[in-house]
Amino acid sequence: MTRCLPASSANGRRPRRPVDRPTAGIAALAAAFAVAACDVPVYDTILLGGQVLDGTGAPARQVDIGIRADRIEAVGDLSGAMANTTLDVSGLHVSPGFIDVHSHAGPALAMPERSDAEPLLAQGLTTVVVNPDGGGPVDLAEQRAALEANGPGVNVAQLVPHGSIRGRVIGSEDRAPDAGELGAMRALVRAGMEAGAWGLSSGTFYAPGSYSDNSELIELGRVVAEYGGLYTSHIRDESDYTIGVVAAVEEVIDVSREAGITAVVTHIKALGPPVWGASAEIVERIEAARAEGLPVFADQYPYMASATGLSAALVPRWAQAGGGQAFAQRAADPQTRARIREAMVENLARRGGAERIQFRRFVPDPSIEGRLLSDLAAERGADPVDLSLELVLQGGPSIVSFNMSEEDVLNLMVRDWTMTSSDGDLPTFGVGVPHPRSYGAFARKLAKYVFEDGVMTLEAAIRSMTGLPAEVMEMVDRGTIAEGRIADLVVFSGDFRDQATFTEPHQLSTGVVHLFVNGTAAILDGEFTGARAGRVLSRGG
Repeated sequence: MTRCLPASSANGRRPRRPVDRPTAGIAALAAAFAVAACDVPVYDTILLGGQVLDGTGAPARQVDIGIRADRIEAVGDLSGAMANTTLDVSGLHVSPGFIDVHSHAGPALAMPERSDAEPLLAQGLTTVVVNPDGGGPVDLAEQRAALEANGPGVNVAQLVPHGSIRGRVIGSEDRAPDAGELGAMRALVRAGMEAGAWGLSSGTFYAPGSYSDNSELIELGRVVAEYGGLYTSHIRDESDYTIGVVAAVEEVIDVSREAGITAVVTHIKALGPPVWGASAEIVERIEAARAEGLPVFADQYPYMASATGLSAALVPRWAQAGGGQAFAQRAADPQTRARIREAMVENLARRGGAERIQFRRFVPDPSIEGRLLSDLAAERGADPVDLSLELVLQGGPSIVSFNMSEEDVLNLMVRDWTMTSSDGDLPTFGVGVPHPRSYGAFARKLAKYVFEDGVMTLEAAIRSMTGLPAEVMEMVDRGTIAEGRIADLVVFSGDFRDQATFTEPHQLSTGVVHLFVNGTAAILDGEFTGARAGRVLSRGG
């Protein structure tokens, strides 16, 4: 193509300065005349001179990026091109938009007042994968319609939730399905995949998913494999509750092997002092499976604290069979209550004790939110386990649990098969005391583990957030920067960091300068534009 070059600087390139957005109309008119005169390429947006991390793990390089509509149309020297908007990003990092492969943001994104997704955008996210841990709606077409009605601020990929499907077919009964029930579950999984889902999620730690054995998951995984989907699991035991963390990882590997499917150990960890150090054996098992040729991966959030419900953390699953009313009846019987309490004592010890449990959200009594179980028990003159049982009977608060060792976190983080995730939701500002991961997981990984501690290179960390998730999910046109790919892009400074803490979590991450979702600017010059350009993504379409 013959180009009419504008006036160049001393180094032969156009001076690096942004075109003011108010003059975009004038620029477009000038561009039209230029094209007519000499066929100069014209883009909607040009990012000039950024340090581009393409998502593959390759070293950063200084190049320009041209965006037209929702696509990256050019990567290289665009000094001879024109654009409606030109942004000087020299001195800044440019990467693919981050992909969160484990997000609980689905319900909020389906609400008109919440779907702008600012806490997600501020940490560089452009795509979230929802319905993890076996939870979420069974009817994915209905969920899609609700998401699309609002225009979400980020892209959304759906998973088929095993726990919800099992609950619909079998309820909370602690038993295997009969042939008819298994057939019904297979049909619901197939319907979800036909609706565009990317795979199957399970939460075999939680009721009712915990009542399934691995053969059930293998059978459902075979349905998903027909569509090229993946399997992701909150494993049956991240500590030594039942079968132990290593055996629980092996269950996921077995699903991959027997169903012929990509499998992900989601939010991978060694939870609680009894299993600290187990990351070494977990790594050994996963790498052996990968050497066997099995596509087994993991994802991880960069914190040493997890989050769940108090009942999930402490109450034995046998006591939860049949649902909340059945549990209350068991707790009312003195002998059964004693058995429940005995198990809860052991489970609290697995979590490291009452001083490691912090309340996140409790609608019946918001005054306990943000407080430690140990402090609340001391204030009320109660045993922490007895107090916990009463709180569970009142509805059960959600909790943060400080239960991981830094050695294990780092050992799992640096693996080339470990993706980054948040396990966060889309919080309501000022409501509850959520885990800070909902506001800062991706920013924290770069700020602490790359820029401060040097645990990973920037290129490797970005790959764990972009190219690797896209590869695992088989999102063929996202996750890397190349011509023809979707223009999900984040431009961030070296000051990109999380601000959320465990005691003051309602703080947006800072340092994202520009962010594009499907080619539309959601953040410009550090300010939200209000655009909701996200899409509900369908596998294969």
